[in-house]
Amino acid sequence: QVQLVESGGGLVQAGGSLRLSCAASGRTFSTYAMGWFRQAPGKEREFVASIVWSGGSTYYADAVKGRFTISRDNAANTVYLQMNSLKPEDTAVYYCAATKRVVIIIAPRMYDNWGQGTQVTVSS
Repeated sequence: QVQLVESGGGLVQAGGSLRLSCAASGRTFSTYAMGWFRQAPGKEREFVASIVWSGGSTYYADAVKGRFTISRDNAANTVYLQMNSLKPEDTAVYYCAATKRVVIIIAPRMYDNWGQGTQVTVSS
């Protein structure tokens, strides 16, 4: 089990950038694949990006491909989401999640541990 704490959310104008961080507790962080999800008001939680335990493989939702970058620092027990060229439709609560599975996972139900979320608001 890992405990996850997100940070870095805030209010930004359209076209701006934010970097989200997700700090994990536990000595086994490096064995978990990690994902970022988001949930806007009245909508279901949706996949944003995922990264395998080694950082060697990543996958993105079409809506963020080319604008967002997921990365991880296993020595620091942290996963990041760099968000550039932000749009108002990116407004949501962003969650990081961890899974023991070794492949890229996009279904929320396949993740075992979740953070509390951080709010990202993009103004037009």
